[in-house]
Amino acid sequence: MLAAAALLPGFGFAQAKTELLVYTALEADQIKAYQEAFQKDHPEIELKFVRDSTGIVTAKLLAEKAQPRADVVWGLAATSLMLLDKEKMLMPYAPKGVEALKPHMYDSNRPPHWVGMDLWSSAMCFNTVEAGKKNLPKPTSWADLTNPVYKGQITMPHPASSGTGYLMVSAWLQMMGEQKGWEYMDALHQNIGVYTHSGSKPCKQAGAGEYALGLSFEYRANKTKKEGAPIDIVLPREGLGWDMEATAILAATKKPEAAKVLADWAASRTANELYAKNFAVVARPGVQGKLEFIEGDVEKQLARNDFAWAAANRERILTEWSRRYEGKAEKR
Repeated sequence: MLAAAALLPGFGFAQAKTELLVYTALEADQIKAYQEAFQKDHPEIELKFVRDSTGIVTAKLLAEKAQPRADVVWGLAATSLMLLDKEKMLMPYAPKGVEALKPHMYDSNRPPHWVGMDLWSSAMCFNTVEAGKKNLPKPTSWADLTNPVYKGQITMPHPASSGTGYLMVSAWLQMMGEQKGWEYMDALHQNIGVYTHSGSKPCKQAGAGEYALGLSFEYRANKTKKEGAPIDIVLPREGLGWDMEATAILAATKKPEAAKVLADWAASRTANELYAKNFAVVARPGVQGKLEFIEGDVEKQLARNDFAWAAANRERILTEWSRRYEGKAEKR
């Protein structure tokens, strides 16, 4: 009797879990909460994460096109996912409840090939203590950053490594037009101390007083100030560069059913409530709250963003950017 019972599924033995390999550019300090919440709801699935900056994850996925390793991308720029989709690397899938999300926050294909989670936008971190020592005025606009008084005092993410860096460059070129956009970046470059390979690092550097000004994004700015850094957060008045974090299933996954479970959960109200703890704008209406130290309505301050243009021109823009400015890039 016992021998027979021991052969029954689940009797006396832990059920084998399905393991999903997830590639992500989520901030390292966000992953744990998301992972624990998902696995509480779905203990039958175990998530393994490969995490890096947006540009590095994007390059890794494209390099692995012939032999993909990842099952799901959870938390990568929509502009990056559009590049993968162009290479036929994504599985069309409409997660449960996708119709409840804001229509502009998921792919227009039916079924969609990627689904937005939240959006992140550019923000300046201005160290008031360092500024006081150096008699630096508080900027209110992108244009202010070309003032020679800030020479060597600004740090910014490298757009090839960081999605935050690329969304700024893309926004400047779209807002100003390409000629004036490059002229603006030429002037800004004179004041840059270093281009980092992380979107968070400039704000951390400004918070620590290494630089007076760090160009970063609103989640990191809010968290840095919350942790006690002497910074003011500035949302430039011309408009904010932005991109969406999104989820997609890799077409080559050998575990499509488990991957769909994660995609469903990533679009759920539960997941959006977690995203709303970190970002001012999320995909599901009626969920987002307000970040403590971010003033104003972020959604209303977003610059116009042609995602298709930003994705299609990414390689060209990054090549030109590197030609002009690579000399101040942080050493890897």
